[in-house]
Amino acid sequence: MTATAPLALADRHNPLSDHALDQLFRGARTFYSWEDRDISDTTLQALYELLQFGPTSANQSPARFLFLKGEAQAKLRPHLIEANVEKTLTAPVTVVLAWDWNFHDKIPELFPHNPGARDWFASDEARFENGLRNSTLQGAYLIMAARALGLDCGPMSGFDKAGVDATFFKDDPDMGAWRSNFLINLGYGTQDLLFPRLPRLSFDAAAKILS
Repeated sequence: MTATAPLALADRHNPLSDHALDQLFRGARTFYSWEDRDISDTTLQALYELLQFGPTSANQSPARFLFLKGEAQAKLRPHLIEANVEKTLTAPVTVVLAWDWNFHDKIPELFPHNPGARDWFASDEARFENGLRNSTLQGAYLIMAARALGLDCGPMSGFDKAGVDATFFKDDPDMGAWRSNFLINLGYGTQDLLFPRLPRLSFDAAAKILS
């Protein structure tokens, strides 16, 4: 894992600029069509280098990331609902956001001050609950990291998880215990298929403050 020095207190407590907030949140959209423009492997590696720092329970980091391009990406076709085919196969990259059923075996490495924490996730119930929840968190970190790097995203469900797992993971010696969670198309989006932003709930409708 890449180490980095913590930001100075004064720096990390300053709000980001409105431009940055627009790029990450207010102006960001889910994209369905893409420029004919590649994403380099170097950029994908930089994407992971950012998202890896998002927090997970006991630093378990259960998410696994399969970046698909070209012929490998085309293998998704039979597993996609029809509405997701074109938007996926025209994207430069599709990420299978997965999680490792055996993620707990990495706990002694990732949580070295308490290697016995591996046993917290020994049961099937604990592994499923924690693997799914924390890999979903890591998928959200990927979306935000991608936006920060100038990429657009099209996260989606609408696919056959068992089919994707059988195609890419089942018989692979390194990925045999991976399980798909959701897909994220990556690229440089166009406005061709965008529609007006859908409503969001107001603070009063979605949140409460108790004291």
